[in-house]
Amino acid sequence: MVQRQFPRPAELFELMKFKKPELDAKKRRLQGALTIADLRDIAKRRTPKAAFDYTDGAAEGELSLARARQAFEDVEFSPRILRPAAEVDTSSTILGGPSAYPFAIAPTGFTRLMQTEGEVAGAGAAGAAGIPFTLSTLGTTSIEGVKAANPDGRNWFQLYVMRQREISYGLVERAAAAGFDTLQFTVDTPVAGARLRDKRNGFSIPPQLTAGTIVNAIPRPWWWFDFLTTPKLEFASLQSTGGTVGELLDAAMDPTISFDDLDVIRGMWPGKIVIKGVQNVDDAKALAAAGVDGIILSNHGGRQLDRAPIPFHLLPDVVREVGADVEIGVDTGIMNGADIVASVALGAKFTMIGRAYLYGLMAGGRAGVDRTIEILTGELVRTMKLLGASSLAELEPAHVTQLQRLVPRAAG
Repeated sequence: MVQRQFPRPAELFELMKFKKPELDAKKRRLQGALTIADLRDIAKRRTPKAAFDYTDGAAEGELSLARARQAFEDVEFSPRILRPAAEVDTSSTILGGPSAYPFAIAPTGFTRLMQTEGEVAGAGAAGAAGIPFTLSTLGTTSIEGVKAANPDGRNWFQLYVMRQREISYGLVERAAAAGFDTLQFTVDTPVAGARLRDKRNGFSIPPQLTAGTIVNAIPRPWWWFDFLTTPKLEFASLQSTGGTVGELLDAAMDPTISFDDLDVIRGMWPGKIVIKGVQNVDDAKALAAAGVDGIILSNHGGRQLDRAPIPFHLLPDVVREVGADVEIGVDTGIMNGADIVASVALGAKFTMIGRAYLYGLMAGGRAGVDRTIEILTGELVRTMKLLGASSLAELEPAHVTQLQRLVPRAAG
C-alpha cells in the first residue's frame, strides 16, 4: 500500500514553479514560435492576404516549390557515434569573407510591403548574426540604406540585367561604391513566371484596394497603420513603379541577356561574382570555365519555371563536376537548419534563405528576423551534434542519403 499524506505547501512550491508572464505581445508570440512553420503561421495571421501570398506562393501549380521542400524532407541522416561534439564550429569562409554560419539571407523583392522595416530589419539581423545579407534589384531599401543598416557586416547585391542596360550598370557602380563585396548575377528570369496567387489577388505596386482587400485588412489594422504612416513604398533602386507584379518584373527583365552581358558586368565589378539560377550540370561547367567565383543552384524559389529541376538533387552532380573550381550555393525550399546541414554535407559552400526570413519579418519585424536566425542556427547546431560533427569540415556525403520519390522513366 502507498502511504498517503496531506501535501505541505513548501513541498508543493518546490515541485511547481509558475512561469513569469510575458507582457510584451511581440516577444510572447515570437518566443512561442519554435519552428519556421510556426513563424509562417504567425505571419499569415498578421499580414494581408495579397502580401502574404506573394511571399508564400510560387509559379503556376507551385510544383517546383513543393518538390524542392519535399527533397529536403526526404533526407535520411547517418549519424556517427562516440565522436565528441560538445562544441560545434559553424563558421566558414564564403566567397573570400567570413560567415558565422553557412547561410546568407537571399534577395527578396517588395520587402517593405511584407512588413515596413523591410530590408533594414534583414540587413541588421544578418549583421548581428555574422552572416551575409543580399539586397535585390527589386528591393525597397536603397543600396546606401542597406549599407547604413549593416555598416560592418557583409552585404551582397543581386542584379537583374534590365532592358535599359545603363540602369543595371548604375546599380553595379553604386553597390561597389558602397562596399558590397559580392554580386549575384541572376540568370533564371528572362521573363516573369506566372504567379497565379498574385494575379488572383490583384497584387500590385502600389497595392490596389478592392472590397476583398478591405475586408481582409479589417482584422489587421497594425499592418495598415505601418503601411500608411511610413515612407511611400517604392523601389529604391528603380525609378518606375506602378502596375502588377508581373508587369514590373517583365519591364525589369530582359530575355536577351547572354554571356556577353556577363563579360561586361565582370569588367565593371571589383568583387566576387556569383551566378544565381543555375539548373543543370552543363551550364555549371560552362560558367566554371568562364571563371566565375561561384554559382547558386536555384529555381528562384519555384517562382519562375514550374516543374523546374530540384536544386538540392542537382547538388552532388554539380559539386562533383565543378566543386573544385567554384563555390557552390543552393537555395529553394530551406525551412530547417537540418536542410542547411544536409546541403553542406553534400558539398555546398553556403545556402540561402528567402521565405524563412520573410516569415520572421512578417511575424515581428527585426525581432522576427532575429528569431528566424535563432531557430535555424539552433537546429543546425543540434543536427551537427547529433551527427557527431564538430565542424562544417567534418560533414561529408556519407552523412546524407537523398531519398527520391520522383525517378525518371527509362528511355525507350
